[in-house]
Amino acid sequence: MNRLFIRPLLLASSVLFLDQLTKWWALSHLQYGTPEVVLPFLNWLLLFNPGAAFSFLAQGSGWQRWFFTLLGLGASVYILYLLRKNQNDSILTWALSLILGGALGNVLDRILYGAVVDFIDVHYGNWHWPAFNIADSAISVGAALIILIEVRKSFGKSPQPD
Repeated sequence: MNRLFIRPLLLASSVLFLDQLTKWWALSHLQYGTPEVVLPFLNWLLLFNPGAAFSFLAQGSGWQRWFFTLLGLGASVYILYLLRKNQNDSILTWALSLILGGALGNVLDRILYGAVVDFIDVHYGNWHWPAFNIADSAISVGAALIILIEVRKSFGKSPQPD
């Protein structure tokens, strides 16, 4: 393996480690469903999400656990392929590495607990953003970077003549 491929794997591994470490802390120190105020807009709140983002399909009968586990593993394999293929695009490899580490963190939760461990609760007054974790944050930042890359590409192209 060359250095250009090892660096993204180290970043993904770091995200995975930090994600699992913070989830271990949340599971060890928080009571399920009981918010602990950190800041006026931030609570620690231990929840389990058997669905996907924003609790999509959380009300399923249990099939979604294995569906999202396989989907996360499949996405991870594809991301490894993209990392190998795009080693010279540093921003893209950062983005893909963040997504890879986050995806694997949530896959590991599904395998170990049957659901994703969420514990970060951002709110304003009575309005609460859906609870999330470090893996979700890494996936979101990675996705935002990919969107930024694509927007920059589209604005950098000159119009094609008819």
